[in-house]
Amino acid sequence: MKYQIGSGLVSRQERIILCTQGQYIDVLTVLSDAHFIEALALSREKPASLLQMMQRWPYWQATLPTLVEYWWGSSEQIRQQSLLKTDDIHWLPPLMYPSKLICLGANYNDHNAEMENTRPPKFPYCFLKPPTTTLVGSGETVLLPEYAKMIDWEVELAVIIGQRVRHVQGEAALASIAGYSIVNDLSARDWVPKTEHSYFGLDWVMSKDFDGAAPMGPFITPAEFVQTPQALTLTLTVNGQGKQHSNTASMVFSIQEIIEHLTTIMTLEPGDIIATGTPSGVGYGRKPPEFLRSGDRMVAEIEGLGRLETEIK
Repeated sequence: MKYQIGSGLVSRQERIILCTQGQYIDVLTVLSDAHFIEALALSREKPASLLQMMQRWPYWQATLPTLVEYWWGSSEQIRQQSLLKTDDIHWLPPLMYPSKLICLGANYNDHNAEMENTRPPKFPYCFLKPPTTTLVGSGETVLLPEYAKMIDWEVELAVIIGQRVRHVQGEAALASIAGYSIVNDLSARDWVPKTEHSYFGLDWVMSKDFDGAAPMGPFITPAEFVQTPQALTLTLTVNGQGKQHSNTASMVFSIQEIIEHLTTIMTLEPGDIIATGTPSGVGYGRKPPEFLRSGDRMVAEIEGLGRLETEIK
């Protein structure tokens, strides 16, 4: 049975939230059920966060489906004890404070065309965002930075790593993936170089790293429920108007190639997030260009993964 997992504040406490068939379940409440623990001979260890769960993902990947089956097979009284109402959840980014948030630029052919990038990269072109200050949850309001005027949207497929890996190739690269989510890689376009011969190029920190610049979520969908990650429809609207509509099949470098490349450079760790680039339809590439203003509301969606909502202030 399909499920998704996320993080949220419930009564001001961080909780791991499992969504299945439209129901929101407080995972820690179920894990505290003595009957559930005894029936499965489980460890009494309970993760304090979804990031801690990711750090032991092979164990929880095997355990969570059983938790879902147990919950649906329980009495109505037991289910009500762990059932959450949507209005009671303040969504956080699914993973709070992962070790790395790695982002790709120029990874869709149509986006390269609209940005007048005539030299596509020969290998995945990456940059970093600080995860502790850029990641925010679905439904959050992001404050426009005072130093920039050209703030843009970018819907992206996020890959979440579930194993510690280095120098992986082929199927081993894909096997390292715990799941997938949605990221909106907000960007300040004020420093896009006017010529490709600019000595310094783009200032990635000023462009990409302002507070709240990486709305994510609301869920992580485990990899086993995403059969064709290279054939997912991505869309983004601003105030209900369609801006982006594409498919992950249009990536320049596939998810496998991205992980293969990154693991030649660094060790990827459980909970690391890779935002795999955005397709065409960004504000900077429009004629005339369009940028976000206070009061704008964005909705980013990826087929089968959910709906990420962000308001601009």
